[in-house]
Amino acid sequence: MTAGRTLDALDVALLDAIRNHRRVGDLELSRLTGVARATVTARLERLEAAGVVTGYGPDVDVSAAGFGVQAFVTLEIAQGAIDAVARDLEAIPGVLEAHATTGVGDVLCRVAATSHEALQQTLVDLNRSSSVVRSTSVIALSEIVPWRTLPLLSAGATPSAGRSAMRPAGPRGLPCRRPS
Repeated sequence: MTAGRTLDALDVALLDAIRNHRRVGDLELSRLTGVARATVTARLERLEAAGVVTGYGPDVDVSAAGFGVQAFVTLEIAQGAIDAVARDLEAIPGVLEAHATTGVGDVLCRVAATSHEALQQTLVDLNRSSSVVRSTSVIALSEIVPWRTLPLLSAGATPSAGRSAMRPAGPRGLPCRRPS
């Protein structure tokens, strides 16, 4: 699989099966998707090599783990200081992710904390970076759409490529048996 290549329906079906059956192996994926085990193995290896699949979990709900206060923080940083601010952000445990952005701010961070007081300390830590000129934060009240990728991948998948051997799903998501 080359970089930038569109996924096909089988790729998406495999990703969906892995998402819905967390600890499934290649043999069970073969059964779920109705394709040969070797096909499953080869496809997953290509998806991993292309960087599409970057890991197999576990997904962690930070709120359930005790970090129920989350915020989004926009940082304005000194010109050319992206590498320095990246190092500073990586050193702060409460920073879940950070992205360089366009617009008014230069970096958008998602942070989590156990309380509002702990969030305040994380914000203080962010502003201690000599690269941060200004920060603006907004507290997340609730999650409306959780992180997801399958709707996007499904919408962009080549409809029939790689699916010739796949059988349509029956009850409980299992492939239907072909008539004899």
